[in-house]
Amino acid sequence: MSDSNDDDDVPTLSAHTLAALQEFYSETRTGPDHNQPQSDQFAVGALEEDWRMSQFWYSDETAAQLAEEVVREAGEGGRIACLSAPSVYQKLKQGVVEGSDRVSAVVLEYDRRFATYGDEFIFYDYNKPLSLPSDVAPQSFDIVLADPPYLSEECLSKVAATIKYLSKGKVLLCTGAIMEKLAKELLDVKICCFLPKHNRNLSNEFRCFVNYPSRLLS
Repeated sequence: MSDSNDDDDVPTLSAHTLAALQEFYSETRTGPDHNQPQSDQFAVGALEEDWRMSQFWYSDETAAQLAEEVVREAGEGGRIACLSAPSVYQKLKQGVVEGSDRVSAVVLEYDRRFATYGDEFIFYDYNKPLSLPSDVAPQSFDIVLADPPYLSEECLSKVAATIKYLSKGKVLLCTGAIMEKLAKELLDVKICCFLPKHNRNLSNEFRCFVNYPSRLLS
């Protein structure tokens, strides 16, 4: 690559390309339309995936099955934390999962577009795993469902620290199959037979892990 600073070497974009790029960024930063029915605001995919933040939404069927799982395990009046798993949070808020009206849920996300969900949004940066609002008490969630954004030892280790802080005990982890050994070491989880799917195919095999007796295991 040339180190020249000659302006003639700097590529330029056409007006049409610039307009298209601006439209793309505008769409990816747009939150749910509050003129839509509430169920539409919380639909899986109501916010576009942003590849810059390693976002890959679950399929509607997977989001529903995971939502059913956390509702069942949280129990009556239980609290659910969806850590980097907005698709499941959205499915819970749609009200289509039986029992979802008897639990409460929050979504922990780095993407501030989810702040449109109000007090149930908690800004979360996995690089600062314990930097949480003062009103988020330790061991205050009956189950934590987490989907670390990156397949790396550093990311999973930091997310695990957050999970241990938040959870009363139950953990549902969704991540790449290659993280199985480390997930076992950090969170004492077992791999499930249930195969989660995404709206877009991932290049890495993706699995779920739990540390409690679960229907997802068989």
